[in-house]
Amino acid sequence: MEEINYITEEKKHALQEELKHLKTTKRKDILEALDAAKALGDLSENAEYHQAREDQGKTEDRINQIEYMLQSSVVVKKHQSSKVEIGTTVTVKKDGSKESATYSIVGAEEADMSQNKISNKSPLGEAIFGKKKGDVVSINTPKGLAKYTLIDIQ
Repeated sequence: MEEINYITEEKKHALQEELKHLKTTKRKDILEALDAAKALGDLSENAEYHQAREDQGKTEDRINQIEYMLQSSVVVKKHQSSKVEIGTTVTVKKDGSKESATYSIVGAEEADMSQNKISNKSPLGEAIFGKKKGDVVSINTPKGLAKYTLIDIQ
């Protein structure tokens, strides 16, 4: 059974822009670098040529990855719900902590702790997924068991 990947409308747009850039500008730059490297002569010991070929492979891999994500992902809009799901924003409080933390629940591709976006596949995301306001969840961490109370869902 294939796993479903979730992305927001913003991430879909960002992926489409990256794909456009890779297919146009980046491919053109790499082809120019390959032509310039070929002009230098012997390809067997030509570092510029080998670097350009490596860049070309990485770019094509990323293009394929983005195309697959765009085709196979489900786009989720930010919304309110009575339970935690992709697209909701949650506020949790760790037992023993004075302050709460607010996170947006996103698909794995968008997870970014610096922006308080956690994946539904992360330990905390998985533990609170489907839960309701007031529920308490426990997570095994390297420091031991941590308990979180779900304070709010938006």
